[in-house]
Amino acid sequence: MDFTTNAAGRKVPTELAGRKLRPYEGKLADPIYPTLQKKVKMWQGDDKVVGSLKEAIMKVGLKDGMTVSFHHCLRNGDDVINTVMQTIGNMGIKNLRFASTAVFPKQEPLVELMRSGVISRIEGSMNGPVGAEASKGTLKAPAVLRTHGGRSRAIETGELKIDVAFLAASQADEHGNFTGIVGKSAFGPMGFAFADAWYADKVVVVTDNLVPYPSLPISIQESYTDYVVSVDSIGSPEGIASGTTKVTDDPDRLRIAEQVVDIIELSGLLKDGFSFQAGAGGTSLAVVKFLHERMRDKSITGSFAVGGVTQLVTDMLHDGTIKAIIDAQAFDLAAVESLREDRNHVEVSHYHLMNPHTRSCVVSHQDVCFLGATEVDVNFNVNVNTHSNGILLHGTGGHSDAASGSRICFIVAPVYRKKNPIIRDEVTTITTPGSDVDVIVTDSGIAINPKRQDLMDKVKGSNLPLKTIGELRDMAYEATGGPQPLELTEDIIALIEYRDGTIVDTVWKVK
Repeated sequence: MDFTTNAAGRKVPTELAGRKLRPYEGKLADPIYPTLQKKVKMWQGDDKVVGSLKEAIMKVGLKDGMTVSFHHCLRNGDDVINTVMQTIGNMGIKNLRFASTAVFPKQEPLVELMRSGVISRIEGSMNGPVGAEASKGTLKAPAVLRTHGGRSRAIETGELKIDVAFLAASQADEHGNFTGIVGKSAFGPMGFAFADAWYADKVVVVTDNLVPYPSLPISIQESYTDYVVSVDSIGSPEGIASGTTKVTDDPDRLRIAEQVVDIIELSGLLKDGFSFQAGAGGTSLAVVKFLHERMRDKSITGSFAVGGVTQLVTDMLHDGTIKAIIDAQAFDLAAVESLREDRNHVEVSHYHLMNPHTRSCVVSHQDVCFLGATEVDVNFNVNVNTHSNGILLHGTGGHSDAASGSRICFIVAPVYRKKNPIIRDEVTTITTPGSDVDVIVTDSGIAINPKRQDLMDKVKGSNLPLKTIGELRDMAYEATGGPQPLELTEDIIALIEYRDGTIVDTVWKVK
């Protein structure tokens, strides 16, 4: 196997499992790939409803070695992924490439399907047990982790060719118009599902609310649907609020959040027309809360916010602090209700939101984003995929999509957690390269990337606790004694793709 050192200084393969790989070359390389054309057939006039998942799987001709995809708009409340994959396993189909947009702890039953060979490859974000199992080397081929925007790009170009997409819908009709906005299991926007519906060879819609034609509103139209399966339940919408969806009450984190807003104001961006991308972590939610208060106090009207959306963002829309919400994923039920009721709260695809190889995308227009990290290094590289023990436990999400597109990318993180230094000489895994990161805000000080001299000039003379990234690293090492040694093998567990399809890092198996 041949390796090279990429522009981020990481050892990555140039070819793997028969696929030629392009190493990360710096911000927004422009690889050229053939465009995949979806194969379709003329409609024969019948409705598309079939009696069971097993019948749908038989009709689409799923075979060993194919690729199946799912979306995770129901997050940790989803029942469709487990049910479909177990049905596939019971039918004796094996060696599948599993390409869900993400999996959560609820998908732990997939671990047994990985061990039994039903799933032999994974291309998609992994959270929790599935990532932990992949870190053991269970899969026959290394996993591929992409950003949300990068995944849409890969589907369109044919790098990630989907044979069958199984798409959960909270409402659908017999011809396959479907949505996630209404119905007993409404989960909000279907941002992840659009690219799958557009480009998969076959599309199976799975719903627990089958209604007469036409199902309204229509998120994705019948033109893309092959079959519809009615089930008792697609899952619990309450599960979309999985993870931290409450504003932190930790004084250190609240201070971090307030300092983010201080820097935004000092930068000159906090004015009429301001835009931002919201998150769902406790600190990120606190930033939204303080932004709302600051904008309201200063009578500033923002242009738009991008979601993952929570009630904190919809409150800003409802009182006129922002004019619009551009939403590809809901993080609580208040966001689902707002999408259903408010004309200025609109559903978009992740293709529109984050795909870098389009004429333009939403994240290219936003002023700021504030993101988390498991690790940050002295070159401002950020890790969100692995823990410091090298275990693959988190997906990429839209991390580097947002970081690359925003005028200012903030990373909010403590200097250390327990006995583990978060600010360090070198991250275990690069998710987002330092060239995309502008400001690190910690509980012990703020480091601005030296490439942003303009921002340094704006905050000079303020009361903010400015530090160099090296000083923050020193604080972390003094408090913890430094990183624990990590011994890695030469076995590749996963490849981390940058949003343009180049390989930004390699995840190696821990010895």
